[in-house]
Amino acid sequence: MSEPRVSVVICVYTEDRWEDILAAVASVRAQSRPALETLLVVDHNEALLDRLAKEYKDTGEVRVLANAGPRGLSAGRNTGIAASSGEIVAFLDDDAVAERHWLRYFADGYADPRVMAVGGRTVPVWASGRRPAWFPEEFDWVVGCAYRGLPRGRARVRNVLGGNASFRRTAFDAAGGFATGIGRDGDKRPLGCEETELCIRLTRARPDAVLLLDDRAVIHHRVPEAREHFRYFRTRTYAEGLSKALVAQSVGADKGLESERRYATRVLPAGVARGLRDALLARPGGAGRAGAIVAGVLTAAGGYAVGSVRARRGEAEFSVAPVGEFEGRLREPGGPRHD
Repeated sequence: MSEPRVSVVICVYTEDRWEDILAAVASVRAQSRPALETLLVVDHNEALLDRLAKEYKDTGEVRVLANAGPRGLSAGRNTGIAASSGEIVAFLDDDAVAERHWLRYFADGYADPRVMAVGGRTVPVWASGRRPAWFPEEFDWVVGCAYRGLPRGRARVRNVLGGNASFRRTAFDAAGGFATGIGRDGDKRPLGCEETELCIRLTRARPDAVLLLDDRAVIHHRVPEAREHFRYFRTRTYAEGLSKALVAQSVGADKGLESERRYATRVLPAGVARGLRDALLARPGGAGRAGAIVAGVLTAAGGYAVGSVRARRGEAEFSVAPVGEFEGRLREPGGPRHD
């Protein structure tokens, strides 16, 4: 049986990340297991679309496309899925670089035909050169990275993390694409959970589906200086609560908060105890880490409460469209617009 072909989708939105985008593409092109193609999906930014088209005009394996849906990360990913040719579609953040065997570990996971998704481990690269002493590893998801409490090795999970993940193309045929209205939209409030909602929807559509996390599939994700401060930590945890409320409304609180309950009752109390112990031993940042965990829980809970009220009132909602709806609107630089 031949190995599945892998298409890589990188969603981009700003020229401020130009060097990061080039580094992300270079890391895909340097893979030990080559990608079939790299799809750069530009989120409603004509200047960036044209600049990238010129940068990669002579490289047949890199395609530049305009987001064919509404502004935001989910529609950008759906555009990439619709344009992809591989049996597997992998996603890489535009400010991350993949290790050399990243795609090989992804592809290996699909030897079992029941596997519908494989995610990897995302390691933070702090702008200051090291982790802030107060920042708890239990909350590395705040900066889009793997966090303390995730399983190690290769293990079944409820959901993969979207910035370092892959899916069978047929998964989107079964469940639809990423939901719009739930995830990130450029530099606006940092919402999330679109991959969580998709994965739960997928396992409902395909009860036999297996979703894996393989922590050998590593990417290194740049954390800008602005995200190393408590202000961003607080904003992001509140936004996560808002997003979790939408997911719970869609799939039910039992499934939507299944992993979060274990995380909140086991991982986080252990983190607080560890921080307090470090404080007693006069280790740097111990009290700050314990305090940040408590603050993060309270802020996320506040966001969840507000999001639940908004959802019940119909003030916050999202939609899921079949990926096929994007195929007729795909546009490469210079093509007709469908705004």
